[in-house]
Amino acid sequence: MPFDLHPATLVLIAAVGLFTVAAAVWDTRTRRIPNFLTLPMFGLGWVYQIVLSCLYGWQRLGDVALGFLIGFGILFVIWYVGSGGAGDVKLMGALSVWLGSRMTLYVLFTSVLVVLLATLGVVLISVISSAFRKTRHQYIGTGKTPPGQKPRAESVEDKQKRRFMAFATPVAVATWGVLLWKA
Repeated sequence: MPFDLHPATLVLIAAVGLFTVAAAVWDTRTRRIPNFLTLPMFGLGWVYQIVLSCLYGWQRLGDVALGFLIGFGILFVIWYVGSGGAGDVKLMGALSVWLGSRMTLYVLFTSVLVVLLATLGVVLISVISSAFRKTRHQYIGTGKTPPGQKPRAESVEDKQKRRFMAFATPVAVATWGVLLWKA
């Protein structure tokens, strides 16, 4: 039986696939996701959803708005408490407009699972290859100033150095998995 997809699904897969690849590469290289990548994708997502709503019914816009509240909202809270980046918030906001509420939840859950497993792997490898103290010093922000240095607050750069990976990469992997599963 041939692999047959609706043209709207092909547009979704192509747009979201290219977007997540670009965001993952950008975030991995620079630890930032630029607005010129996320904002057009956000706008195009609404255009895509409005066109589909004209063809198949307006109730889907409620699901898209709920998806945006979930994707953007959860990452906004994480960013607000200082544990994530603003680019991650905009990435999930733009992506959620394309995916809707259910797939956004799947992507969030799966990406958090990928981050958890990858983090455990990195820490385990670091403990085995280095030592527990060196691993703790490298990855855990204690708020303590090293001996002989002037006390200072932790900078954004300090926090970024402790990050195990760019969040856009697990989001991309999760998105591709969810799209393959749902398509």
